[in-house]
Amino acid sequence: MKTLYLECNMGAAGDMLMAALLGLFEEPEDIVLKLNKLGIPDTEYKTSNVTKAGIKGRQMSVLVCGGQEEGHSHEEHGHYHEEHRHHEKHGHHHSHAHAGLPDIENIIDSINAPEKVKSNAKAIYHLIAEAESNAHGYPVEQIHFHEVGTMDAIADIVGTCYLINELKVGKIIASAVRTGYGEVKCAHGTLPVPAPATEYLLRGIPVYSGSIKGEMCTPTGAALLKYFVSSFGEMPVLQIEKTSYGMGKKDFEIINCVRAMLGTTASSKEQVCILSCNLDDMTPEAAGFAMEELFKAGALDVYTTLANMKKNRPGILFNCICKIEQREEMVRLIFLHTTTLGIRETICDRYALERTVTTEKTPYGDVHVKHASGWGVSRSKPEYEDIAKIAREKGISFLQAAEQVCCR
Repeated sequence: MKTLYLECNMGAAGDMLMAALLGLFEEPEDIVLKLNKLGIPDTEYKTSNVTKAGIKGRQMSVLVCGGQEEGHSHEEHGHYHEEHRHHEKHGHHHSHAHAGLPDIENIIDSINAPEKVKSNAKAIYHLIAEAESNAHGYPVEQIHFHEVGTMDAIADIVGTCYLINELKVGKIIASAVRTGYGEVKCAHGTLPVPAPATEYLLRGIPVYSGSIKGEMCTPTGAALLKYFVSSFGEMPVLQIEKTSYGMGKKDFEIINCVRAMLGTTASSKEQVCILSCNLDDMTPEAAGFAMEELFKAGALDVYTTLANMKKNRPGILFNCICKIEQREEMVRLIFLHTTTLGIRETICDRYALERTVTTEKTPYGDVHVKHASGWGVSRSKPEYEDIAKIAREKGISFLQAAEQVCCR
């Protein structure tokens, strides 16, 4: 499965996430041109190559109102607290018009982006509004954002949604998130780090303060992670194809970046149960029926092997592989449909390739094709029943039918 792993050892902010994602594309400058064609009002995306601690990476900037960079005038550690962005930014330059969620949604609906990008962006803004509502005690419908300061937040969120949509990954995993520690100044006064809205968004996500004082994870960064990341923890077994560094604006003794790694993961290791018994007093028909019933109940596999039993009787070793949670039902069915008096249980680890099924159009009709990938391999195979049907209808052998379908 195509998987994106985000390393958030220095927290997360919208601009750093965008920069990290941008570096995964073959032609990042072309992607920036596409971002600027989205039509977010009064904004412009810009990217630059930077080097920190000898490591090459990228930075993303959002210019608003004719070229002024948003999101950094009150920045403490390369990240930015949303309440500055929403309530304080450029108050001495601009009138204090405010926008509620409906206004934000209207702006997002007006841009030239795929509907999936728009719906994701609006959902993320709802997460932020819910967090602000919880932190400050106002209903969500009363949460407002400063219009000028909001544009770069919209650009960060929409830009990240657009890049993730373009990458077309199957799964996003992230590390535990560094929050920083200390206090942060905002329109409401001095707040602890992580700020209340950020803390609310990070609930259920593994976090730690780390050794750097200041705000390392913004509400925008927290909301993007909460919405897109399916699990948090150590990097899985990953066949890496490309790595990118999204750099923050400040320098520390630790490289200030979000690292994004794009690659392929195999299916996670899982435990299965093998149930076995010896049979020497059943007919082949009865054993076959028992196998059919176990498959019908959801067994992963059922098979027999020839064996010599006590008193030199020829018999079979009857085996059923099932998920751990299925074993009681499978034990019941084995006792019901076989003559055994005892069943052995073995718990073991199982590795499996990712499997999908597609329907392919052929001159002989639709054929289901099974695909398996992971662990550095990829293979496909047409469904047996579909090939058998073609062979019967055309009066040809199974091998001929399979060859004609696969070589069409």
